[in-house]
Amino acid sequence: MSIDQEGILEFLSSEATRPLKVRELAKKMEIPDEEYGTFRRTIREMLRNGLLVKMKRGKIGLPARADLVVGRLVSGRSGYGFVVPEDKSDDVYVRDENMGYSLHGDTVVVRLLGRRRGPAREGSIVKVLKRVKQSLVGTYHKSRFADYVEPDDHKISKGIYVAPEDSKGATDGQKVVVSLSDWEAVDLGPEGKIVEVLGFPDEPGMDILCLIRERELPLSFPSHVEDELVELPDKVGRRELQSRFDLRDKNCFTIDPVDAKDHDDAVSLEIRPDGNYLLGVHIADVSFYVKEDSALDHEALKRGTSVYLVDRVIPMLPEKLSNSICSLKPQRNRLTYSIMLELTPEGDRVGCEIKESVIKSRAKLNYDEVQKFFDTGRASKRMEDLEDDLVEMLKLSRKLLEKRLKRGSLDFDLPEAHVVMGKDGRVQDIFEVARLESHRLIEEFMLLANRTVAEHVTRRAVPFLYRIHEEPDPDKMEAFSDFVSTLGHSFKVSGRVRPKRIQGFLKSLEGTPEEELINEILLRSLKKACYAPEDVGHFGLAFSHYTHFTSPIRRYPDLLVHRLLKEMQQGRYSIERQSKLVRRLPKIGEITSERERLADDAERESIKIKQIEFMQDKLGEEHQGLISSVVSFGFFVRLDSLLAEGLVRVSSLDDDYYIFDEKGKRWVGRRTRRIYKLGDRVRVQVARVAKEQKEIDFVLAGASPPKARRVRGRGKKKPKVRRRSKRS
Repeated sequence: MSIDQEGILEFLSSEATRPLKVRELAKKMEIPDEEYGTFRRTIREMLRNGLLVKMKRGKIGLPARADLVVGRLVSGRSGYGFVVPEDKSDDVYVRDENMGYSLHGDTVVVRLLGRRRGPAREGSIVKVLKRVKQSLVGTYHKSRFADYVEPDDHKISKGIYVAPEDSKGATDGQKVVVSLSDWEAVDLGPEGKIVEVLGFPDEPGMDILCLIRERELPLSFPSHVEDELVELPDKVGRRELQSRFDLRDKNCFTIDPVDAKDHDDAVSLEIRPDGNYLLGVHIADVSFYVKEDSALDHEALKRGTSVYLVDRVIPMLPEKLSNSICSLKPQRNRLTYSIMLELTPEGDRVGCEIKESVIKSRAKLNYDEVQKFFDTGRASKRMEDLEDDLVEMLKLSRKLLEKRLKRGSLDFDLPEAHVVMGKDGRVQDIFEVARLESHRLIEEFMLLANRTVAEHVTRRAVPFLYRIHEEPDPDKMEAFSDFVSTLGHSFKVSGRVRPKRIQGFLKSLEGTPEEELINEILLRSLKKACYAPEDVGHFGLAFSHYTHFTSPIRRYPDLLVHRLLKEMQQGRYSIERQSKLVRRLPKIGEITSERERLADDAERESIKIKQIEFMQDKLGEEHQGLISSVVSFGFFVRLDSLLAEGLVRVSSLDDDYYIFDEKGKRWVGRRTRRIYKLGDRVRVQVARVAKEQKEIDFVLAGASPPKARRVRGRGKKKPKVRRRSKRS
């Protein structure tokens, strides 16, 4: 009988009629004595992960059979919460008094109570399996009875009691990082120790520093990683120059954002005698410097990706690599991995070579100056001798885009805010970033390179890491269909939804007021792309095979792909190596996908924080915006100019009594029949900005101004804090 987790679960599901002790279960499963130790360790791990639960008299069983559910806790601001089960069953509502020792985000075991709260089952949390965080960021408060930290996360309604000797010298009102320790009684709340004093909230950059600490992003590299950097060369050695495909005579150059420092891709283009193009995509060969299982490699995997916040970059690799020896700076010898693609003038690929190479970039161009050249024909000094190359690249990229869209590839162009920071650490300006043809040029070349590598590897049928995007969930597509019908559009769902069909629907929306909103809702309805060893293709791009190859300085999967490609080309992809990869790749895919999601969330949050800061002195100003969400207490409006989002409360609509139409995603005036619905354009006035709560309130322009109300603590209970004993 198998002693892996699946075997144990299968036996308990099909053979066991009651809970069993571990020794009794082992006997029934006929586990040999010499394997009993391994069996016990497997059981302990399953108990920790919530796959099994411990019951009376030390017996174990399946959670579902004991009316227990394992899942992630999502807390509300008022103290209640919902447990989202791992088995995808219905959510479980948990009252404030039944939350136990849990905090928002924890993985918990909840016992079903046999009653319901509306459509949701109701339960009581009996165990915390895994804390989502061991430390929290918050504001330190000194009070008459106790000193405590009020968490910045407003979904955590409990204050963290801090003994005076554990305050690390913090002053009342300062931002701190508190490490959770004991929790003696549910009604008293958790205890903790301050591990870092960050500073006062109004200090420049403090909001982003709090975000960094809250997301547990690393600001420095460990000493053992820094030690490895000493051994790395400062320039390309003679041996590598002689052994690689030498492309230093080619017109290679980079095109990046104006403030970029890590240049990991360069391009070149030639026209062959037969009229075909020879497109070169040259990617920094980071794998030459970062060896597998080195300290650098382990740290890169742990980070997974570089994180681009509004005021800084938290790099995946140390600066000596990311901004120096690996960065494709102009007039420097640099090691690269090049894909040389022969393409017809219509963009059809007729040949390809993938080689270790060395290049010397001719120029460091930026998107804005390249676009200016496309628009006006006037070249900057740095473009000298590159003008013809750029003109032909533009022609080719347009053909590639045309072919990709013809295949059904989805091309979302959603608004993106750019924050301009001053030297004093404060926001100078915020504006919407325009998507330029210079951006598309590089995008198309990188997409082609990534797809080419994936197709090259797929033919070999060996273990590999792919960038996958699974087909959408039918239920979400049905919900999307219902949503667009409320806006007067038809998107019927029957059977499998193909990218081409979605693309056609989006094209029919072009020029309509709700185009942008529907694009955004659709993107949320699709599954998220991720990394995995199963080659299931990329739904959104309409590619059968896809991977990430073009950004190894800032993404770990790209670095790994380079490493595996080299092993294949050098004949080192042995059976033993493949067996090792079969075991390791799923975990690497999980780690890098999770780190990517965390980075995306942190980047979005940093922009939101600065949007709110920028709006603080805009009280009373009027702005045009789009109703982006309708909720039971009002509707959210996203401003056209700043892309900041704020709430118009239904209580501020004083010209009528308004009725909430949940299905129609709208508010309807009872007397006037005036409607405010998703996608409507409205003009609003800034009524309130609460930086600590990360909230903006609007009123409709021309409406009566709202009554002043206290900002502190609105929508959040006063934290539950352990009252300090007179003896302590």
